[in-house]
Amino acid sequence: MQLTPRYEGEPLIRMRSVIDDPAVPVLRQRRRLADLLAGLDDGQWATASRCEGWTVQDVVAHLITTNQFWTLSINAGLAGAPTRVLVRFDPVATPAQLVATVRSRTPAETLDLFCSSNDELAAVLVALDTEAWSRPAEAPPGHLSIDLVALHALWDGWIHERDIALPLGLTTDEEADEIAASLAYVAALGPAFTASQGSTRAGVLEVRAVDPDVRVVVELGPSVLLHDGPAPPGAVTLSGDAVHLLEALSMRAPLQADIDDADRWLLGGLDEVFDQSPRG
Repeated sequence: MQLTPRYEGEPLIRMRSVIDDPAVPVLRQRRRLADLLAGLDDGQWATASRCEGWTVQDVVAHLITTNQFWTLSINAGLAGAPTRVLVRFDPVATPAQLVATVRSRTPAETLDLFCSSNDELAAVLVALDTEAWSRPAEAPPGHLSIDLVALHALWDGWIHERDIALPLGLTTDEEADEIAASLAYVAALGPAFTASQGSTRAGVLEVRAVDPDVRVVVELGPSVLLHDGPAPPGAVTLSGDAVHLLEALSMRAPLQADIDDADRWLLGGLDEVFDQSPRG
């Protein structure tokens, strides 16, 4: 399914007071993954990941491309000319096509490129001040504030880190700020994709998670507002273990949560974009 990014009018996602400096968790996660990859042998690089049809090396090749895109997008936003390159982007077909073109690389070459793409992204993020984080840049939902673009990068990297590590029988550090920010963002992302298809259906989802403690409110409508303030009356509550909820909302695990079937539309959107049936 091709994306339908929103470039004009109100952004598909807006955020209030969820995270102060996204650069810290984004860059920590990238460097931790680089350290993990540096310890793998060629057989482990060739192991099947959790992404259907992709090896560990394929996932890393994908992350190189996304790092390069985030760097391009943020730089263009800072220059006052946000990109619009995702108009015909298919999040299933396009990444697969890009990965297929670089399968001749060795694991060492892939690791070197991943590390250099991390460094290029870091150079952009660490230079941002409060005003710069609020400028618009491109992400799959369209033009969002750069802090939200960074959260998309964090969520995507965090999930793909586990796509690599878990099939290898390896554990990953579960940093509270990475989990909290990724969970908050993905809770808003699915509804944003629903709104991008023209839906104006309104509702409120309050996420209350533990281990680590996470509480955010997602107000849905023609656009999505993400915040940590009081939930309006009538909010539907999604509660449970934070990592489980993050995995489930990212289409990696069944959703084990006490939420009525009539309210499950509040969690949709991501499944349609990735042409998958919801798990749960």
